[in-house]
Amino acid sequence: MDKKKGWIKEAKILESPNFDQRSDEISLIVIHSISLPPSKYGSNDIDKFFLNKLDSSKHSYFEKIINLKVSSHFLIERTGVLKQFVSTEDRAWHAGESSFEGKNNCNNFSIGIELEGTDDSKFEKVQYSKLIKLTRTLMENYPKINKDRIVGHSFVAPGRKSDPGIYFDWEYFKSEV
Repeated sequence: MDKKKGWIKEAKILESPNFDQRSDEISLIVIHSISLPPSKYGSNDIDKFFLNKLDSSKHSYFEKIINLKVSSHFLIERTGVLKQFVSTEDRAWHAGESSFEGKNNCNNFSIGIELEGTDDSKFEKVQYSKLIKLTRTLMENYPKINKDRIVGHSFVAPGRKSDPGIYFDWEYFKSEV
């Protein structure tokens, strides 16, 4: 990892315009799941969404989200491909209205990792492998992140979000990091 710039060397870089400066020290990882269109994989529409290049005529669901400006630091596709959209040194717009340990706006102090998937399906072994490797790298570079400070989107936005869902294997993941 190039700590100065916050880019992971192994990742395919696709720079999103949806970021700004951090106001707090990095101390949390938030794990998400996403698929675009919903429950469809491998379309590159997630990339287009984070880059503000989504074609709303391609799917009716896209008409609902076309004006949203969101991003994540990372995306791990079902094939295990790792993509990075925002430097970890910058604030990606992934958690929305959120709170962790009484501190609001988790985007200020967290790194967002999206897994291509849904709340109601299992993730691929290669995704776990890539996530574990990435998480170890982030923990080495940001010492305030520990196993207790790696959570799902549902944990920081309860009632509003449910990802990464019931099929994410937290026990296995945390035993490996």
